[in-house]
Amino acid sequence: MVFSSFSFLFVFLPITLILYFIIPKDKITLKNIVLLVMSMIFYTLGETKYFGIMILSIVVNYVLALFMKRRKCVLILAIVFNIGLLCLFKYVNFFICTGNALFHISLAPLNLTLPIGISFYTFQIMSYIIDVYKGGVKPQKNIINLATYIVLFPQLIAGPIVNYKTVEDDLKSRKQSWSDVAEGLRKFIIGLGKKVIIANNVAILADTIFNMNFFELGSGLILIGAIAYALQIYFDFSGYSDMAIGLGKIFGFHFLENFNYPYTAKSITDFWRRWHISLSSWFREYVYIPLGGNRCSKIKWLRNILVVWMLTGFWHGANWNFILWGLYFAIILVVEKIWIHKIIEKLPSIVAHVYSIVLILYGWIIFRVEDIHGIIYIFKAVIMFKKSDWVEFIGNNGEIVYVVPFFILGLIGCTPIVKKIKDKIISKMKNVGLYISDVGLVIIFGITIVFILSLSYNPFIYFRF
Repeated sequence: MVFSSFSFLFVFLPITLILYFIIPKDKITLKNIVLLVMSMIFYTLGETKYFGIMILSIVVNYVLALFMKRRKCVLILAIVFNIGLLCLFKYVNFFICTGNALFHISLAPLNLTLPIGISFYTFQIMSYIIDVYKGGVKPQKNIINLATYIVLFPQLIAGPIVNYKTVEDDLKSRKQSWSDVAEGLRKFIIGLGKKVIIANNVAILADTIFNMNFFELGSGLILIGAIAYALQIYFDFSGYSDMAIGLGKIFGFHFLENFNYPYTAKSITDFWRRWHISLSSWFREYVYIPLGGNRCSKIKWLRNILVVWMLTGFWHGANWNFILWGLYFAIILVVEKIWIHKIIEKLPSIVAHVYSIVLILYGWIIFRVEDIHGIIYIFKAVIMFKKSDWVEFIGNNGEIVYVVPFFILGLIGCTPIVKKIKDKIISKMKNVGLYISDVGLVIIFGITIVFILSLSYNPFIYFRF
């Protein structure tokens, strides 16, 4: 089940809200039980086969945390268990296929289905376990509260990655208000609009281009395809994050923002402060800093960056293109930090933006194209400039014309322009401005329902990670 589905919007969510809000505000344990049960139902509707794996993760980590008390052996056991489960389902086939190719053997792949959301909830569990070991949080003795944290449906499937310490108090004694509910609904509708109105439509253009024979693509088509995919993945993932944050606020949880207009960045360093903030923060806190961060020799610092970004790429998928994608950004970040950060700071804003966008688009090409030979060809075609046959392309793909308005809307929407206009209206017109803004959101919600009912829609990109 996805947030942008009729069954979620008009069946699952209303039932959950009714059950949750009929319970008095001071009965937090009962509210947590409702959220836990409904979250488990939500998960089983999309992942019946591996429901037991999640239950096993909850029970094992609950017990291990109780026996932690700064015992390194327990921490190692917990990390091995959690990473082991993730590797079993997500990476074992990659290792088998790589081993077969390197050593000329023929081990049969396991072909296990990847449990939905395992990359996200594994990292959440590990943040809890590591913080308990370091003494940053106390072991959660109430298994209902811990299970609620792990399987909470707003952020279970595709994040944002929520560290336990940021919601520890909310699990015990969260304060709820109708203003939070209203703000949460606004955030949810914005995210829903991002996904259904923009992401799903620009995906048609991105998929049409990147599903073609790579060797027939010209430079212009590649550029448009890369921009379309950049818009698709941004509005898809930031849309989901907005919906998750909005739903969390409705239920009294306060998740941190996951995106901050990343395509307005003036450097790649700046981009990664704005994109998938929860993942970057997780790797910084639990991998980069423990390795020594930048408070070590230059060689070790370079090693730390390469390790973190290789893992960041590998986290996204068991394929060489994701590892290459991580290393690509690692190299750029190292170059920026050592040699050109002062030059970038002195560049005119427009030049810095262009520099960043070009490198980001190259990165998305690596991310989107899983075939290494295809990546090499596309890079060559862009650099050497190969003419595109636009007449033939449009003639064979007439539906692309329909996508153009959404492509333009995406280009505008990935900047703060709309938000600035809205904030200006509200600041000048006060309550009337807020009323106008809410009417606009109601219209957006109505449009999304029309799209959901009349068109097929894509699952969220990050579900498969």
